[in-house]
Amino acid sequence: MNKTTKLSILVLIILMMIVLVACSDKDTETEQATQDATKNVLVMATEAKTPPYVYYSDDDAIIGIDVDVARAVANYLGMDLKIENMAFASILSSVKNGKADIGMAAIMPTEEWSNNVNFSDTYANSIQVIITRLGSDITGPENLADKSVAVIKNTIGELYVKSDYPNANVQSFANGAAAARALQKGKVNAIVIDREPAKALVLEYKGLVILNEDYSAEDYAIAISKANKELKSRINDALTALKEDGTLQTIVNKYITAE
Repeated sequence: MNKTTKLSILVLIILMMIVLVACSDKDTETEQATQDATKNVLVMATEAKTPPYVYYSDDDAIIGIDVDVARAVANYLGMDLKIENMAFASILSSVKNGKADIGMAAIMPTEEWSNNVNFSDTYANSIQVIITRLGSDITGPENLADKSVAVIKNTIGELYVKSDYPNANVQSFANGAAAARALQKGKVNAIVIDREPAKALVLEYKGLVILNEDYSAEDYAIAISKANKELKSRINDALTALKEDGTLQTIVNKYITAE
């Protein structure tokens, strides 16, 4: 191999190295640009099967209390919200592994789950109560097993009663008023409904009472990775502000009403 040939090969090698370095720089710039474009996105893992907290609307949009709360939090933080629908069992693992920033699907901050993720302050609570006619022999949830029970379509109460009492005659109504009229006329034995609309119903429909024993009582919080303590602090700040200015209650009132 003569000197000219060796020189040509050396030049070729140098040119190839320059191209590789340039491509590497370009890849780095592209990756950085992607990160810059997504760093202001709050990714929410959820399962859209828990109305009125997370569910599909008639036009196939994911809506509900959790979605509105998450969007309000994202807006407060100056971020855009991205929703990823998945099986409920995958939500916490997605948050834990950093594939999602937050998890929301009417999630209760249990001790067991707190071993894997952190939880924000609570943003909503669901207290389901039982309405009966005055003088009814129904005194608590345990009496509903063989009764005719009215629930409101697409609510936590409907999900719970159908799950807890598969042998009960569960009748789903479009709203609380329709259920209350059915109870007054003896077409059902009881109503399971959120406490706030229940208060309004017993005031309007005479002869109906709310039992002292709640059907269920739960607080809901946002799941956040244990590795992202800063995000937890920022989300708690957002929830405090949204609670103080009435935003959280307005969201709940939008989805949970007597009508």
